[in-house]
Amino acid sequence: MLLVVDVGNTQTVIGLSDGGAIVSDWRIATVRHRTSDEMAGLLQGFFSLLGERLSDAVDEVAIASVVPRLTAQWVTMSEKHLGLTPFVLGPGVRTGIRILFRNPAEVGADRIANAVAGLETYGAPLIVVDFGTSTNFDVVNPEGDYVGGAIAPGVEVSMEALTSRAARLTKVEVSEPERAIGRDTTEALQSGAVYGFAGQVDGIAAAIRAELGVAAPVVATGGLAALIAPHSHTISAVDPALTLRGIELILRRQQTR
Repeated sequence: MLLVVDVGNTQTVIGLSDGGAIVSDWRIATVRHRTSDEMAGLLQGFFSLLGERLSDAVDEVAIASVVPRLTAQWVTMSEKHLGLTPFVLGPGVRTGIRILFRNPAEVGADRIANAVAGLETYGAPLIVVDFGTSTNFDVVNPEGDYVGGAIAPGVEVSMEALTSRAARLTKVEVSEPERAIGRDTTEALQSGAVYGFAGQVDGIAAAIRAELGVAAPVVATGGLAALIAPHSHTISAVDPALTLRGIELILRRQQTR
């Protein structure tokens, strides 16, 4: 089976793919000083829960990472503990999609994976919004080209910035608010986060649609997608495994050359 790894700035998502379908997945904190041996230990623990041995179950590894130091550690983990040379999504790989960005090398690997999987699954045009450390909007035009997008501060980053700068506001869990009109500080913060970011998605999506000239559907992914999506007027689907599927799709396109 294929081990798929998406290393973000805040969280790392690990998936196990069998025949193109993600059959198991895990989300862990991205720790920049974590070593390849620690990664292998974590993975073995996850596989033990499935009744599997890591080295017996995995015969391929594919990685997308926005943290260069951890990219190297995941490569070392794969080579040392699995005896496998991993595929690393980066500049120069065959994606199957035209990237109409001024400097394609600037586009994060996860953003390209989202565009590729989004196009494959939902067609074009399309807007993918990914709720991570930043909230990324990635746009596929009606011709099926990746044309860029928008980057906004992420939900948790924004909440941390707010509570660290306001003396009387304390950090709260970002969760479903009971009401829009908060009756205490915690409810008010939760309402502002959830309804505020849902409104942000709708506003940015409306601006993108106006430039495209078509009502492109919006697909959400990332850790907080399921929380924000019900409060958005534009998000039509939530697809938690979108990035992992995109990494695998790009891997397969290298193998069909």
